[in-house]
Amino acid sequence: MIVDTHCHLNHHDFTGDLPDVLARAREAGVERIICAGFDIESSEQAVRRARESPMVYATVGIHPHDASKFRPEDEDRLMRFCREERVVAVGETGLDYHYDLSPRDTQQRVYRLHIRLAHTLALPLVIHSREAGDDILDILEDEGMPDRGAVLHCFSGDADMARRALGIGCHLGIAGPITFRNADGFRGMVEGLPLDSLLVETDAPYLAPHPHRGKRNEPAYARLVAEKLAEVKGIPLSEVARVTTSNAARLFGLGM
Repeated sequence: MIVDTHCHLNHHDFTGDLPDVLARAREAGVERIICAGFDIESSEQAVRRARESPMVYATVGIHPHDASKFRPEDEDRLMRFCREERVVAVGETGLDYHYDLSPRDTQQRVYRLHIRLAHTLALPLVIHSREAGDDILDILEDEGMPDRGAVLHCFSGDADMARRALGIGCHLGIAGPITFRNADGFRGMVEGLPLDSLLVETDAPYLAPHPHRGKRNEPAYARLVAEKLAEVKGIPLSEVARVTTSNAARLFGLGM
């Protein structure tokens, strides 16, 4: 069994063929999927996807791109969503200093709010980080790691960031870029990471792995990520599937 720990079945790219997408995932051995919210509307849709399919769970939160749109009443809405039975984490939240679509101080304020919400509701945290590694971890250390933990989803940092994140108890999400032809340096770094801190994800419909790069990504391709991770570590796919599934079940409380 493989768990796709981060994708966006709530994206409009999946509107027309979601049943087929879920069927292909099952055929590939991907039997659990976590659908991540990135604003209020998509969070509500993630909850709906989780209600509709027993293989789907949800997370709810505000992406840093949309932090400037956050309103005080949105915190209450997120809290209500988080109390849904199949909501397993707060996020995705975090910081994105590459696009800076929201002011950095606003991103930081909303990120802190999500960390506090994870503390209050005893849920893990799903973190987006792009070109903001130091601030991501500084703020997380300042606010305190949620008791249920956190994941740096679609991890793209260097070895120093990985060591620091693992040192404070983060999991790291490994996605399609591990398969890219120009990712030898990243694969070398991942080779040295402990498997019991890693998760497999797609971030679908984005970041499709090789040989589908440039096309729509989907949860079935989590198997390609797991296969490459097994190759990089020199271990059987079955071991990667077993350990990363156990990691996901423990972090998100999937009850598998």
